[in-house]
Parts: sequence; C-alpha cells; structure tokens
Amino acid sequence: MDKPTTDNQNRNQSPWRQLRNLTSARIALGRAGTSMPTAAQLEFQYAHAQARDAVHLPFDHAGLSAQLAEHGRDSLLLHSAASDRHSYLQRPDLGRRLDDESAQLLNQHRADNPAGYDLAIVVADGLSALAVHRNAMPMLKHIEEQALAEGWNLSPVALVSQGRVAVADEVAERLGARMVVVLIGERPGLSSPDSLGLYFTYAPKVGLTDAYRNCISNIRLEGLSYPMARHRLFYLMREACRRQLSGVNLKDDAEEPLLAGAGKSGNFLLG
Repeated sequence: MDKPTTDNQNRNQSPWRQLRNLTSARIALGRAGTSMPTAAQLEFQYAHAQARDAVHLPFDHAGLSAQLAEHGRDSLLLHSAASDRHSYLQRPDLGRRLDDESAQLLNQHRADNPAGYDLAIVVADGLSALAVHRNAMPMLKHIEEQALAEGWNLSPVALVSQGRVAVADEVAERLGARMVVVLIGERPGLSSPDSLGLYFTYAPKVGLTDAYRNCISNIRLEGLSYPMARHRLFYLMREACRRQLSGVNLKDDAEEPLLAGAGKSGNFLLG
C-alpha cells in the first residue's frame, strides 16, 4: 500500500512553488489558519515601508553632479516650482514647471550657447529618488556613449529637484534642444522601490501632454537592463528624427538583440 502523502510533500510538489521561484510577485504565500503566515506579513510591511521611504528620500542632486564632474560632464542644478516635498505631492502642476531662478539660469545658458543641442538630458527625482541614486548614473553612461558614437550634440545634464516628467519639456525648450530624454524615479511598487523611468520627446515645448512622449519603464538591475533601454531609446530617437514626431504615433518596433551573444538582432519570442 502506498504511503499517504503529507501536507509538506504536497506543498513541495505544488506547481505554484515553481512559479514563485520565477517572480517577485506575492504568490503561493501559504497560510496560517485563515491568515497569512507571519513571515509573509512582515515581508509585506517591510516592502511597504521601503516604498514610502523611496517617495520621501531627498534627492542628492549635488552628489550626482559631483559624479558627473568626475567623468568630465557638466551639469545644471535646477528646481521645480514645487518648493518642498509636501507641495510636490499635493500639487503635481508645480512639479511640471521650473522655478524662476532655474528658468533664468537656462535662459542665460541659451544666450551663451545659441546653437542649441540635438539632445537635452534631464534627471529628476520624481516619486523615487532611490531609483535615481541607484540607476541614473549607469544609464547616463550608456546613453552618452551611444550618443557620442552617433554624433549627437548633448546638453549639460539638467538635474531637477522636485521634478515631474513634463518639466523636461521646459528645460529642453529653454536650452533650444531638438529632443529631450528625462530619467525619473517611478512610483514605487511593493517589489520595486527603485524603478527608473525614461521618457523621450521630439520637438519638446511647454504644454505637451503624455501623448507626445514615449516611455521606457522599469529600468533597474532586476528589470529592464541598461543596454536594452539604450537600444530601445536610440531606435526611437532615429525614427523620431526621420518622421519628425514622437509619442503615440511613434511605435517602439525595435528588434531586441538575441540572448547568449548570438550576434544578430531579432525578436527572441520568435526563436
């Protein structure tokens, strides 16, 4: 007669357990009576605390400026019209515009550089300065390496404290840039407090809506890699210059490089 299967054996053989090893999503947590196990509840509370901390962490734009200087890159320290974090969270509209001092600084820079730029690069804290601290510098290196290889003329990196996505349009317009890329901390999730977003706009100007932007999200070590994000961004940039538009009318049809160093491009789903 076969031995009865124990509950532990059932749990170990459960297909949910195999799926849990493939994702950070909260699945197959188990139960203690009618509730979640204590460990799962504590992990959830810890993830929630990390997300809250990411939202309120101050943006160390001076430290990022120093890192850029070490690599020979100029930067501009700017601030949105939101005077503090409370204002930023309560008034999204203030985070989309620069304060007067920052606007004057950019106007003076444009007067000194009337030719403008092919690409303006903006870094803003958004809703997760943690994402910027961890991922902005590596992503900037990848963008600038490719931009220089393709002959794009880059602006100094604009570091905007208390900034939202649309503030990049004003920065680029005042700098006289043909295109703009903003790296910004995304709204933290319970498994991703450090997710960096990238937004690209062709012919940026104040007042554009999200329909005129292309977004590449979840850039981080556990998400979309820096090389893949760069690959998709430069496809969008080339197509935007060819078609003179961005946003909903510009689809991201970039072929993804094959894995395992195959040396070719293609859609990995098609094998």
